[in-house]
Amino acid sequence: MTAEQSRELDAQIIPTGRALTRLDVEAPRAVALVLHGGKQSSRQPVDGRSASWKRMAAMQRSITPDLHAADVSTWLLRYSVRGWNNGSPIADARWALEQVRREVGDVPVVLLGHSMGGRTAAYVADDPNVVGVVAVAPWWQADDPVSALRGRRVAAAHGRTDKITSARMTRAFLDRAAGVAATTEFHDMGRVGHYMFRKVPTWNDFATTRCLALLA
Repeated sequence: MTAEQSRELDAQIIPTGRALTRLDVEAPRAVALVLHGGKQSSRQPVDGRSASWKRMAAMQRSITPDLHAADVSTWLLRYSVRGWNNGSPIADARWALEQVRREVGDVPVVLLGHSMGGRTAAYVADDPNVVGVVAVAPWWQADDPVSALRGRRVAAAHGRTDKITSARMTRAFLDRAAGVAATTEFHDMGRVGHYMFRKVPTWNDFATTRCLALLA
């Protein structure tokens, strides 16, 4: 897909409501489904001005050339609303996975999520096409279940100075997931915060290399 076609696809996305930004190869062997962050509680619709969505749109654009070289398409989901709201993004992510099956077929899917996106990924990883989760600064809580990660591979990166979500809680979640997941990995990003403003190439490299490794 050319850059012009990608921009045209972005322009076709409706202002609010669940939607997908698709950067496809001609015959994808797999899909990386990108899940953005959000807030604990909000019924406000997600639009193109959302910082959380734009952050992962930038990551999608950065990692896509390497994933396309491996015949992997990248799809970025835009949630219906900004908040977690006891699980609002879960239905949107399930819908996106159904769209992958409908449009691309029965191909492997890796979930790439930031913050609330990482949390959402952990709930929908039991989809039959999902092979693993790549989480960057995930928002994982002590009461989040790990059962959906059974047999999946999980890799997470977190900064030690993140004041929004907790690297310590990410380690604790991975410790619990180790009992059911096929593999788990924690990558220490050092003294960086939540929004991935620093060490941008390193965040993107982690996302790229782990997505490709989980799909290998």
